Amino acid sequence: MSQPREIAAGATYLLTRRILRRHFLLRPDATINQLVVYALAVSARRYGVEVHALCAMSTHLHLVVTDVHGVLPQFLQFFHRIVALGTKVLRKWEGPVWDHEATSVVRLLTPTAVVEKIAYVLANPVAAGLVRHATEWPGVKVDVGELGRGVLRAARPSAYLDPENPQWVEEATLPLALPPAIGQENAESFRRQIAAELERQEAHARAELERRGLRFLGAERASTVSPYERATSAEGLRGRNPTFAVGRDQGDAWRTAAAAVRAFRASYRAALERWRAGVRSILFPVGTWWMRTFHGASVHDVVLAV
Repeated sequence: MSQPREIAAGATYLLTRRILRRHFLLRPDATINQLVVYALAVSARRYGVEVHALCAMSTHLHLVVTDVHGVLPQFLQFFHRIVALGTKVLRKWEGPVWDHEATSVVRLLTPTAVVEKIAYVLANPVAAGLVRHATEWPGVKVDVGELGRGVLRAARPSAYLDPENPQWVEEATLPLALPPAIGQENAESFRRQIAAELERQEAHARAELERRGLRFLGAERASTVSPYERATSAEGLRGRNPTFAVGRDQGDAWRTAAAAVRAFRASYRAALERWRAGVRSILFPVGTWWMRTFHGASVHDVVLAV
């Protein structure tokens, strides 16, 4: 049984979803890029999700978003479904598109964590040995200068989506928002911090590739590899999937966050046990989503003290 997860309105997350068996189904080309941007723009607008950063790799997707209304599971289901069904049409692919593992959802609890994880998302093509600089990646991505002020646009893909259905607008726009922890007055400083962290991560990736005697694949080759091939680089067995991140040198922030997670899970399990015993008046902790959405369970309106 999976651990209960708190879904909090206004929380900022790093989200990662992987392609089945590391196939290159999202190999960057015009049609896939169009599909990803359009699907994300429509999904974000539908659920009120603010998008801060993204990078579509050939084998997985990274997003940094803020779930304004506490509807993250619905947003992910809708967005991933559009991308999967559109990819199946574009690639003439039979069977599942996404890995059987659930989406990795990491809540970013401090401004430092937001800076580090956005830089991590932008640096992904460099860390993967594909291009020397993040700006060279031909897939869907955000550049540092676009953070908090750029707008991505995509026309409705002709594959899969019915032009007669009014929910599929002719052109979808995706404004890139600043994370709520970053005020507009701090926007330039925020971008400078991410640029510095991105440079640090890129330099580390280049040094590691040189140490291993490898070369970067290059944008052109990355764009022409067969989408039906699979990544052959070694990948260790998946370790723990973190629930939250606080960033480097944040003192007791990690221990405080871990205590809050444990408190939520304990409160949730105690409430669930009472619910299963037939007590329908029991209150679940703030952030309970599944029981509230699908079973009409009541939820506390304040966070319980840790």
